[in-house]
Amino acid sequence: MRVPGDKSISHRALMLGALSTGVTRLRGLLEAEDVLNTAKALAALGAPIEKVGGEWRVTGRGVGGLRQPTGVLDFGNSGTGTRLMLGIIAGHDMTVELTGDASLSRRPMGRVLGPLQQMGLEIEGGRDRLPLIARGSANLVPISYALPVPSAQVKSAVLLAGLHAAGETTVIEAAATRDHTERMLRHFGAELCVEQSGAKTHITVKGEAELQGRDVVVPADPSSAAFLAAAAALVPGSDVTIEGVLVNPTRTGFYEVLREMGGEVAFTAERDEGGEPVADIRVRHVPLTGVKVPAHRAPSMIDEYPILAVVAAFAEGETHMEGLAELKVKESDRLAATVAGLTANGVVAVAEGDTLTVRGSRVVRGGGTVATHLDHRIAMAFLTMGLASRDPVTVDDTTMVATSFPEFLTLMESIGARFGTSAGRPR
Repeated sequence: MRVPGDKSISHRALMLGALSTGVTRLRGLLEAEDVLNTAKALAALGAPIEKVGGEWRVTGRGVGGLRQPTGVLDFGNSGTGTRLMLGIIAGHDMTVELTGDASLSRRPMGRVLGPLQQMGLEIEGGRDRLPLIARGSANLVPISYALPVPSAQVKSAVLLAGLHAAGETTVIEAAATRDHTERMLRHFGAELCVEQSGAKTHITVKGEAELQGRDVVVPADPSSAAFLAAAAALVPGSDVTIEGVLVNPTRTGFYEVLREMGGEVAFTAERDEGGEPVADIRVRHVPLTGVKVPAHRAPSMIDEYPILAVVAAFAEGETHMEGLAELKVKESDRLAATVAGLTANGVVAVAEGDTLTVRGSRVVRGGGTVATHLDHRIAMAFLTMGLASRDPVTVDDTTMVATSFPEFLTLMESIGARFGTSAGRPR
């Protein structure tokens, strides 16, 4: 089976297409709410985007060529779309209001606003949460910025702003984060240099760039595939192959941990598509054992910790996951939501500081109701738990699943999952 296109790459392909000259053609684009909101925002900024047959086409306006929108840009639930777009807006002489849903409006933006304001972006009223009114500049200042914490979104926003600055903009990271922006900048013709200096990586982009429209094939999303892989690992007799999945080393932490737990996980038919490594992922059910997941793994699997915690509930022994501070500022406080969901279903789980410990066993009671807090990954993780628990697991809402994986229920049902409702709630 195949899951939808990667969300991170979909956002970036649309944005760089809009900043290029000529037409960018995209196949496999994730057609979920988060990505479609990015497409609507770019169209409002003057870059026409349309779907023609099985591909999406973006008519670029060049670096610095976007225009003042006539209305508010609404990003719904998408933190990635918002933060990266701030980097693009920073390089344009325009004033833009950005907003989002209730969940996104609670998420802090200060981490990305700091370096962008150093470059010349202005934020009305000094706010660090949506709604924001941002004023860009055609005369951005290039900077050298050391990331205080690992963040691909902050890195990407600064590099996108750097395309507009006169000179070279450098981001310094002490721990590797997903590198889709660097790969795609090169694909679109940007001058980019990546250098190692001791334990640190320096990523430098040359400003006043001229990008050219390109064809992009978006591989399947490994974060979405993780739910199917988890289901296959947990349900006896399962054997599932997920085709064409992105296996960029900065995104495969979940699959590495699953192997360390004793899982049968194989990458087959490995190949390169559009500058990104891709493979088919085959997962078969075997009994699992708890492991320790060190903090340095977090950047490569930050979105997969809720589903990893569910897998850990079925693994014999304890699983310790370290370095989870970033989970507290996602669509919800995912760390707290994960602990609450596990506890509601009879699993012993404790969060201390930035560490989560799950005491697993071969049999999980289930039968609980989980508060999702408008978080799509919490909803999908605990519905997956219900596939292997003794009693069904109920979640309070699934409408937000459409933000990243609208086909989740349908694809799960196609391999044997059964979903229903309890008092009007999905389970």
